[in-house]
Order: sequence, then C-alpha cells, then structure tokens
Amino acid sequence: MDRQTLSALAHADHPIAAPLSEASVAEVLDRALRPDAHVLDLGCGEGAWLLRALEVRPDVTAVGVDLSDKGFGRTRAAAARSGAADRLDLVVADATQYRGDRPADVVLSVGSAHAFGGLLPTLAAARTHLADTGTVVIGDGFWEREPGPDLRAEIEAPDQPYADLAGTIAAVSADGWTPVYGHVSTIEEWDDYEFSWTGSLARWALDHPDDPDAKHALEASAEHRDMWLGYRGVLGFVTLVLRRTG
Repeated sequence: MDRQTLSALAHADHPIAAPLSEASVAEVLDRALRPDAHVLDLGCGEGAWLLRALEVRPDVTAVGVDLSDKGFGRTRAAAARSGAADRLDLVVADATQYRGDRPADVVLSVGSAHAFGGLLPTLAAARTHLADTGTVVIGDGFWEREPGPDLRAEIEAPDQPYADLAGTIAAVSADGWTPVYGHVSTIEEWDDYEFSWTGSLARWALDHPDDPDAKHALEASAEHRDMWLGYRGVLGFVTLVLRRTG
C-alpha cells in the first residue's frame, strides 16, 4: 500500500491530519483569517483545513497544494455542497516547488514541516508566498518532556531536531516572526487523533480481509500505535499563528 493511500485511510475519521479538535481548528482559523483573505495551504493533504476556512468565511478563497490528490474528490464535493466550489482550487504539485500566481494573505502548513526540512525552512518557504501584512499558520512537534535517546532517534530526523516549547518559540521569534496566537494540543486531542489514526486503518483492514493490502494496513496500525504509546505525553504539538516582526 502506498503512503498516500495508507494516510487517507488512517485519516478517514479525523481528516485534520494533526492532533487538533474541530473546535481548536475553528479557533485558530478565526484568529488567522481576515475578510476576503486568500489562503494557501502548503502540504494540504485532502484539504481539510481549507474546507473549514471556506465554511467559516464566505468571502475567503483558497488554494491547496499536495503531492497526492487522495481525498481531493471528497473535499471538492463537500465544497460544492456548501456552495464554495468556485472558491477552492486543489493542485497536485510538490509544495516545496510550487509558485502561486498571487500573494497569500494566510499561508497554512500544519504537520508538513518535514517536507521542507524543518520548522524554519517551512517558514522561509511560506515567506515567499506571503503578502506583506500576511499571516502564517504553522503546526509542528516539540518535546513536552526530555525524551530518551532511543525515542529521540525514532521520532526525529537527524537534520530536523525538535526543541521544547520555549525553544521552539524562541527560534521562531529569532527568525523574524511574532506569535499572535497559539494552540498547544492537549492529551485528549492527541488521544483522539491517534486512536482515530490507528483505529480507522485497523477497521479498514478487518473489514477487507481479502484485500492484498489488509495485512500491511493492520501491521502499520499496530506499529504506529506502539510508537504513539511510546511518545504519548512526551511529544507535543503546537500550532502557531504568526506575523512578520516589522
């Protein structure tokens, strides 16, 4: 099973591909969006953040960019049902190479920092798309508690280490950004997200025992569950709403 299909199945019950509740997503978007905003999501997945932005603000336009179009059909259909289809464009492309035809008032990149090489490279990419007075919404991991060496090696890419929350915000601030809002995912949000991720994938495998990918999906679910239980309460996730500092 390819990674995009596995991810689409795992997020069937939690389309926001990050440990945030629907209420938290709504609050973050409310802090970030202005009237008539043009929103760009770099690494949009199926476009769940954009769909919620369109539902919250009837004057918003949105573009989502992702390597895979898995879930795009569902998102376009949902936008059509809500009357927002003409305000949404979903593009299959490498978000690190994408160049839009207009500046974005809001650039989203939640849970996609690995694709850009880490938190600060993601902000550098967002800056190239951002209008002068624009806002960035970025979500990434941090260490709630100091991890053991084995867990650190399992979770972190060698060139993308995590800091603690204070270190994360200090790095963002030193890079020329001012947080104007932030949300730290709660343990309840983490549990809901991870149980949904592993459970949706496992349920699909159990419902399709004759599918050649069923065994792999069930193994991937169990492997991810074991990893999550190892980092539960140690790995955190913060979503920051940022403006450029001067």
